[in-house]
Amino acid sequence: MIHRGPDAAGLWDGGNVILGHRRLSVIAPGPEGAQPMHAGEPGSGGTLVYNGELYNEAELRRELGGHEVGHVSDTRTLLDWLERAEDPARAIGRLRGMFALAYVDSRRARLVLARDCLGIKPLYYSLVHREGRAEVIFASEAGVVAGAPGRRALPDWGTVSSYLTTVRTTMGERTMFDGVFTVLPGEVLIFDLREDDLRCVKVRLGLGPVGQAPRDAAEVAGVVQDSVRRHLRSDVPLCCLLSGGLDSTIITALCLREGVVPRTYAAGAQPAEGEREGDLAYAARAARALGTAHTQAEVDQGLFVSRVREMIERTGMVLSTPNEVAINEVARRLRRDGCVVTLSGEGADELFGGYEWPLRSAAEFVERQPGASAEAAAAHHIGDAAWIAPQRKGLVLRESVMRETDGDDGLRAWYAAEMAMAMEGSGGDELGAHLSFMRRVNLTGLLMRLDSATMLENVEGRTPFADGTVAAAAETLPMAMKFVCRGRTASTKIALREGLGNLVPVEVLTREKASFPLPFQAWCAPLATEALRLGWASEVFQPSAIEAVLRDPAEAWRAAWPMLNLSLWGHRWWG
Repeated sequence: MIHRGPDAAGLWDGGNVILGHRRLSVIAPGPEGAQPMHAGEPGSGGTLVYNGELYNEAELRRELGGHEVGHVSDTRTLLDWLERAEDPARAIGRLRGMFALAYVDSRRARLVLARDCLGIKPLYYSLVHREGRAEVIFASEAGVVAGAPGRRALPDWGTVSSYLTTVRTTMGERTMFDGVFTVLPGEVLIFDLREDDLRCVKVRLGLGPVGQAPRDAAEVAGVVQDSVRRHLRSDVPLCCLLSGGLDSTIITALCLREGVVPRTYAAGAQPAEGEREGDLAYAARAARALGTAHTQAEVDQGLFVSRVREMIERTGMVLSTPNEVAINEVARRLRRDGCVVTLSGEGADELFGGYEWPLRSAAEFVERQPGASAEAAAAHHIGDAAWIAPQRKGLVLRESVMRETDGDDGLRAWYAAEMAMAMEGSGGDELGAHLSFMRRVNLTGLLMRLDSATMLENVEGRTPFADGTVAAAAETLPMAMKFVCRGRTASTKIALREGLGNLVPVEVLTREKASFPLPFQAWCAPLATEALRLGWASEVFQPSAIEAVLRDPAEAWRAAWPMLNLSLWGHRWWG
């Protein structure tokens, strides 16, 4: 995993625990930030490995009564914070930031694994049993855990089937590898190191305190501005992704308001003759209006095809959406220019109601079935956005594989559980529950996509909208401040437009939603032809399904994309 930490490496052997760390140096890049980090002399206190950033470090350090922020690394602040805590879950619930961490509390003989409340940073684990004793293996990539010594990498066919429908690489805590699990967003796992079976207590945390809930668009703008200010702390060069859409333009404009003039970067494909302008043109106009030095990373079919292969090979994991390639290419370009940290606009749509058509569809469902159960609402979301619908799986997967799946019962159960929690916190607002569901499920996938695509190029992606405090504030807003649909007219991200719209050019404010789109439907034919002729594909997919995709991949793109990804992934591991 050198790509996740090219600057330094560390290893600590504590006898019954071994911690390894690869470092991408961002805060306090000198030796004072080296990991694994120990409290006191090694063996006399706790030991921490940690990936991410703390955005409330100043508050934590004041409570600790220690040095001014900037004189120590945020890793030291986090370690001191955990050392003081009797209840690690409660202490972690106070953190504002993006993180995945492993903390060995030697005094209490426990291992703590935790992930931030929105799942910005990934963390995977597996339990392996040898000679009556359990071992826990954990890492920032599922493939690393799956291929660890003592494990045999095998597919989790239920999650593989779920991927064909959702193009999400996890299904609740399950991953696409059998026996490899993800720590859920906001989850804390506490393992008792005194027990041979490593008994584990799991605690799921909420979004965290918001303070006074925003009452109007101006107060929403203040919350977002504060988040951008906190996300700007860096000891290495920082830039912004600028797609020419509302969210990324707001982030860049707020950087300027803080006195930071970032370089901006956009990725995309040049439109074909007769097609309307895309991200590259809008991003260039937004950059001119804001006065930033701007660079565009162009993606064509050849780059797209080769990069999909490369990313699957390097990560050992399928891609989720095709625009992961665009994010990866722009990360490669900005890193080549010397930037290490980039701010991005992920999160605004799921938090503030930016997806017009999914929300229109949800509103129509609520009108048709008021008071619907969580199961019924979950089924709506499965059907509304399916790449390959569950009822068609028997036409796609071989009978032997279908017997190994759970008939998508796991997918239905996961969606229903997330919808039930969204309903519980919605205060009876049915459409609000659907938006909360999108935050719980969709946003986690998008954040995983951003992390994987950027970290492959030694770049840290930060998301000021996808911040625990911003998310908690957004959850308190009524839907009338987020999304309103009246007949053919819909208003999206109302609070952001009213509170921050004056910072962006009018054509950005009124532009239709887009996100580094690529014409992958027309581009995936050579990749599908290659992938679906591999031996692993023929073992998994029905010959008729392969033939149907190969006949016209552009027409059958909903099936072609997940099938070709699975074929390349399977060949990478078992071909």
